[in-house]
Amino acid sequence: MEILRVENLTMTYQMGEVQVNALCDAGFSIDEGEFVVILGPSGSGKSTLLNIMGGMDTPTSGRVFLRDREITGSGEKKLTEYRRDEVGFVFQFYNLMANLTAEENVELAAEISPNPLPVDQILEAVGLLSRRDHFPSQLSGGEQQRISIARAIAKNPSLLLCDEPTGALDFNTGISILGLLKKINDEMGTTVILITHNADIARMAGRVIRVKSGKIIEDTRNENPIAAEEIQW
Repeated sequence: MEILRVENLTMTYQMGEVQVNALCDAGFSIDEGEFVVILGPSGSGKSTLLNIMGGMDTPTSGRVFLRDREITGSGEKKLTEYRRDEVGFVFQFYNLMANLTAEENVELAAEISPNPLPVDQILEAVGLLSRRDHFPSQLSGGEQQRISIARAIAKNPSLLLCDEPTGALDFNTGISILGLLKKINDEMGTTVILITHNADIARMAGRVIRVKSGKIIEDTRNENPIAAEEIQW
């Protein structure tokens, strides 16, 4: 069943006298429960695309639908509700609250959701129940990213949008984070959309959408995705 539909997205920025086309007529649909990688080099428009799908930016033209409900063109109140209720975000940098424990960082997200998941269950799912009382400064980079993922999924979102989630991590830690995202996709049925410039990461996805110069140049299904532990780069 279709969960997200992107229609003819165009995003144009004015930089002085120069007009920059970050996206050009991009369109696709994503089914519920898919694990999708949006792949492209730096400056290709993939982050712009993710920001629009997440309701953090408004396109110059085009539309985005969640289960046939249009997101683009909504007022700020509706966009805030969409970001709060439907979308979990995972970024390259963890953005945890330094003065809150791991558990409190996750609880903060759960408290604003109308249908949250139990915090203990989420901390256990990311393997950090025993570190619940630790502050971010007491956690490794990989542990902090696991807490940021826990915070994102505690809201029980329809979509988990991940922007280069392994970019600040070493190889082994990055692989463990990718494995965790796939586990969430498999066991919780959460639709995961991950953007990356790393073609090797795309091999674990069931679907790969390639972006270049603001355009969708390829949309393919991978019948034999590999496990995160098999990735090498």
